[in-house]
Amino acid sequence: MDKVLDILNNLWQSTGFYQLGADPLQLVMIALGGLLLYMGIVKKFEPLLLVGIAFGMILTNIPGNGLYHPEMWDGYIQGTVTITEIFHNGGLLDILYIGVKSGLYPSLIFLGVGAMTDFGPLLANPKSLLLGAAAQFGVMGAFIMAGAMGFAPNVAASIAIIGGADGPTAIWLTSKLAPEYLAAIAIAAYSYMALIPLIQPPLMRLMTTKEERECKMEQLKPVSKEKKIIFPVIVAIVVIFLLPAVAPLLGCLMLGNLFRECGVTDRLSDTSQNALMNIVTIFLAVSVGATAVADRFLTPETLMIIVLGLIAFEFATFGGLLLGKIMYYATGKKVNPLIGSAGVSAVPMAARVSQIEGAKANPSNFLLMHAMGPNVAGVIGSAVAAGFMLAIFL
Repeated sequence: MDKVLDILNNLWQSTGFYQLGADPLQLVMIALGGLLLYMGIVKKFEPLLLVGIAFGMILTNIPGNGLYHPEMWDGYIQGTVTITEIFHNGGLLDILYIGVKSGLYPSLIFLGVGAMTDFGPLLANPKSLLLGAAAQFGVMGAFIMAGAMGFAPNVAASIAIIGGADGPTAIWLTSKLAPEYLAAIAIAAYSYMALIPLIQPPLMRLMTTKEERECKMEQLKPVSKEKKIIFPVIVAIVVIFLLPAVAPLLGCLMLGNLFRECGVTDRLSDTSQNALMNIVTIFLAVSVGATAVADRFLTPETLMIIVLGLIAFEFATFGGLLLGKIMYYATGKKVNPLIGSAGVSAVPMAARVSQIEGAKANPSNFLLMHAMGPNVAGVIGSAVAAGFMLAIFL
């Protein structure tokens, strides 16, 4: 009988319910994961990423399962643990996280994004590149504010990149500069990307007059196939020569776009856009969620990151709209300033918001393709901003 009781007692002590007593905050994290699942499934806020992140968060906070070991990754950062040891001794989520830490997943996501992106609107109106650059004001503004709030420069840079409205870029940079804040920054970035239709319109209406919003733009000129093929090659060469650190992201982005445009790699383009993109998204989301360990996530810094992320988005929208207004008057009222808000790199959601707001002011307005120029410029701009930050702070 005593042996039976010992077996039952040992079995009980091996359960997650028993081990939960060591850190009851794990229950809070599991509940938060449930909330994120609700946001992703019911409210459809970036469900392709948020559902995986939320489930990874739930898994990593169930004690005793051995899926993810944050102390092992602390040792890796300190140089006392090697990737080989993590691969042999880590859990499933530790192994998946290697793809985040190495920058593999964000780079492959950019390969798919490049294959799905049409740079034609940008090539048809090169001035829209300036609007994508102006939206990076959100990155610079958030970086200054994060530094003023006491964050170290490397952490401030990771927080600031949220303003680029580019989730993979935020994950890529944070995994290099501030991995301890990866979950908070990734969740903030993707949540605010999903909330762009709520965040941007009030600021768009505040910063523009009805007359400006009613401005109709001329139809874009067609872009030759040759230009579309040459563009990704030239951008990759020039930008990577200037900022070698950005090679993984920008190189994959432009390679994916070359697959799309060259006309002889349709199978590779299709794979990049669909199968590969879906597989990598699963691995990326679950492994990022795994880093949301209770004692590291439930801190005052997390709340500050969420607030700063919102400010970064607002600053980015402000910067794009401000330059849009300047271009409106500089071109003799031929540029609708609303397309400036699409300078953030949330493709194509930000461009759609510009279209919706323009149509409200003038039902005959069709701004979508004009807004896609700044929108895809924002993708390039956020990658360049991240490369710049990495070159300085790594």
